[in-house]
Amino acid sequence: MNPTQTPTELSEKKCVPCEGGVPGYSATEAQAQIAAMPLWRLTHLGTRIRRDWTLQNFRAGIKLLNTIGALAEREQHHPDMHLEGYRNAWIEIYTHAIGGLSENDFVLAAKIDAILP
Repeated sequence: MNPTQTPTELSEKKCVPCEGGVPGYSATEAQAQIAAMPLWRLTHLGTRIRRDWTLQNFRAGIKLLNTIGALAEREQHHPDMHLEGYRNAWIEIYTHAIGGLSENDFVLAAKIDAILP
């Protein structure tokens, strides 16, 4: 069972390499954890989390994605990142190796929230 953690607790952790074989969050666990992270929402039947931004312009969108990309690289946990319509950015995070959500996903989301408004 995955206990619900505060964003601060999550942001103090480090993503752990995952090659599969770890249990993912259940739908109930994912809903409980996402409730503590109001800027995020569940997608893909509760197997991914997503956050959206509407930015001033294209340059701001690129800066945002570069900032997230640098953080993701440090954590070795890489989200799907999108920039549409020149200023609408969104990312989805999930653990590819298990096809669902793990603690790493919420750790990365909390770290993104800590550095981006």
